[in-house]
Amino acid sequence: MCSFADTDNFATMSDELLPLVTNLARHARAASLILATTPTAQKDAALLRLADLLCSATAALQTANALDLEAALTAGLAPSQLDRLTLTPARLAHLAESVRQVAALADPVGEVLDDWTQPNGLHIRKIRVPIGVIAIIYEARPNVTIDCAALCLKSGNACILRGGKECFHTNTILAGLVQEALAAAGLPAAAVQLIPTTDRQALVHLLKLDRLIHCVIPRGGESLIRFVTGNSTIPVIKHYTGVCFVYIDREADATLAENILVNAKVSRPGVCNAAEQLLIHQDCAGTVLPQLAAALSAQGVTLRCDPASSAILRHNGQAHVPAQPSDYTAEFLDLTLAVRVVDNLETAIATINRDGSAHTDAIITRDPVAAARFQAAVDSAVVLWNASTRFNDGFEFGFGAEIGISTDRLHARGPMGLRELCSYKYQITGNGQVRV
Repeated sequence: MCSFADTDNFATMSDELLPLVTNLARHARAASLILATTPTAQKDAALLRLADLLCSATAALQTANALDLEAALTAGLAPSQLDRLTLTPARLAHLAESVRQVAALADPVGEVLDDWTQPNGLHIRKIRVPIGVIAIIYEARPNVTIDCAALCLKSGNACILRGGKECFHTNTILAGLVQEALAAAGLPAAAVQLIPTTDRQALVHLLKLDRLIHCVIPRGGESLIRFVTGNSTIPVIKHYTGVCFVYIDREADATLAENILVNAKVSRPGVCNAAEQLLIHQDCAGTVLPQLAAALSAQGVTLRCDPASSAILRHNGQAHVPAQPSDYTAEFLDLTLAVRVVDNLETAIATINRDGSAHTDAIITRDPVAAARFQAAVDSAVVLWNASTRFNDGFEFGFGAEIGISTDRLHARGPMGLRELCSYKYQITGNGQVRV
């Protein structure tokens, strides 16, 4: 897979790619002005048509996906990356259902956020409006093509998609289905465009078109995201890593803790909301940790332990390896979990705020006071009580899908759905007022 950490090759801009990317952006901007006032029913018709096309094109999509998977295997992609790249019939069905859910959601465009009249008689309304043109940069994640297209369309935004070379065949078919659905609903095909090249210099051009593109959302590895944020003149919404913690409190139910932790770590270890770090209260570590370790080891998870947790597992003859300092801030994206014993709740909170990535963290406890303190004090986009970190997901939040997860503080935080893809403007009505 290509690395975005080395930027030396991006210095020279191609004469051929600049007109190509600029033309895409100009068409996207024109389409965005149409979408901004498109009736909800017309947008929903396109979405429902897209859902049907995803179901009917399963065979063609799997053929294209097989080509991408074959190339990815040859390129030596990691198992977690291959998992994200793979489109099974079940995942395609899930994609189609997510599109239908987006169609069923309320249209955010035009929602009145505030409404008041000034003493001079001016009537002011603050209303939700689309952002405009959104560029989404992503790697081996073909589901992003559909999720982003659906959410941008429903929220009245045009989008430009720049997928990785690892899923180019799959993305080409998916983007074609989206444009077919747009045409069937009488909407401009330029509302959703896939950059038709994997040349990385196209990305450099895209990130400089701040007069035509209004927002960039990167989805992928940290090197990609840092490259985008470091080279864009367009505002970027992002998260760098998903170093997600699960804290087992002294009042945790051991069986509940086991079920949640195994799900958080094992269900899809290569995604950003998978658990990477385990903290356990010293008062229950001796009894609960061996049970957790047994369940995790049975699923193939390697535990990287601090001295306290290592002593407990060594006493029980359970497999583990000593942790290195770098493990305590790692996003493994694999069947690996770092383990630490902590003195108390406050230490757990301080550890997460220091070593985490402000993405997703969970507490397992029967103590509502401890849970309330944890949820208030942990400075992350999503903080859960007695639930898996895997629930930080737009579909699970009822958003139909998500365009990404933000750990930023401005504009959007957490899963980004329809409302997070909107800005607002003020509409003012007067009857001849002038300022004195």
